[in-house]
Amino acid sequence: MKAVHIEKPGTIALVNMPVPKPKTGEALLKIKYCGICGSDAATFTGNQPFTTYPRIPGHEFSAEIVEIGANDRDLKQGMLVTAVPYFNCGVCYACRRGRTNCCEQNETMGVQRDGSFAEYIVMPVNKIVDGKGLPADILALIEPFSISRHAVTRGRIQKGDNVLVIGAGPIGMFAMLAAKEKGARVYIADLVEGRLELAKRLGADGTINTGKEDMSASVKEITAGGGMDVCIEAAGLPQTFLACIEQACFGGQIILIGNGKKETTFNHSLLLKKELDVFGSRNSRNDFEPLIELVARGAVDIKPLITDVFPFTSVIEAFRKVTANDGTSAKVLVSFEG
Repeated sequence: MKAVHIEKPGTIALVNMPVPKPKTGEALLKIKYCGICGSDAATFTGNQPFTTYPRIPGHEFSAEIVEIGANDRDLKQGMLVTAVPYFNCGVCYACRRGRTNCCEQNETMGVQRDGSFAEYIVMPVNKIVDGKGLPADILALIEPFSISRHAVTRGRIQKGDNVLVIGAGPIGMFAMLAAKEKGARVYIADLVEGRLELAKRLGADGTINTGKEDMSASVKEITAGGGMDVCIEAAGLPQTFLACIEQACFGGQIILIGNGKKETTFNHSLLLKKELDVFGSRNSRNDFEPLIELVARGAVDIKPLITDVFPFTSVIEAFRKVTANDGTSAKVLVSFEG
């Protein structure tokens, strides 16, 4: 089979590898679609702080079950599925307390262990999730949606809250949709007008183009001077974290999803003065099934987020497009079909 191989930052190639053989408790999957996550692009460029090399990237995918043994989850050969791509150790303090999302030794596919950008992969049966009839391209979006939904549920967003999402990439867009699901009024800020237009089509209550508008003035106008009840940081930059502190109301919340390598310097007394709650968010696990059900019943339409689909033979071109994204692309998928 062929697989994407990142030898070191900046060095990417399609390589030949043996088809993996499933062990007891594992299934062989044939990949249908893979999404290129921001962390995959950062692995390619060397800006992902958790990646080890060499590495096969990828953790957003849909697949067909090719080979599976008897199991108690009604999973069968031929089913279209996705899978939870996080592997916790089970023995660290966080795991023993049931906080497997923040396992001290967590390994995520495509980051600390090889991922899904290959024609075939094996997965533990207990991590496979039935796609419930969703199309293969949509099913590949469930993992990034789950990241944002988990982050949103880390906070205490209430119906009618004013929520500001800073960063209108796919994770920010999914965070906007998850906050809308809770009944919040959600605004999204970004430098790229095309992303903001897509956010409007997806249901954002308003947008702020930070290249043309003053964010503080816009927030004051939206909230009658009170500030945002919740600010969600989805860009991973020092300035966007500081903007969240500034735009949050007194007694407000900040939810951090964006992942970056740059340090941030700030006066922590601002957190004290406003008595802000700050929530970090890493992975998700229990959000896959409810999101599949939500999308399957038509409660939310995420297909408009798919802006580019590349054939697997052009996967390196797809990676280069993501890393050089001028803002015209939202979710870039690679198709293994055909």
